Amino acid sequence: MMYGYEWSGWFGLHWLTMLLGAVVIVLPFWRIFAKAGFSGWLSLLMLIPMVNLIALYVLAFSDWPILRRADTSATA
Repeated sequence: MMYGYEWSGWFGLHWLTMLLGAVVIVLPFWRIFAKAGFSGWLSLLMLIPMVNLIALYVLAFSDWPILRRADTSATA
């Protein structure tokens, strides 16, 4: 039963690595979305393949809410 123990240790390390990778990806995008005026929760879309590309294109080519708010406050 030694093999089962070694396998479960590797399995735990794998998921820990995956969790760390997800945090490394999500945290910067959380800041980017928040600074653009979108909800930071949209950064979780970066974890879903193909959806992350769509979210990046929406972020790149849409009008950012923070800029719209800055324009209305500058004219008021």
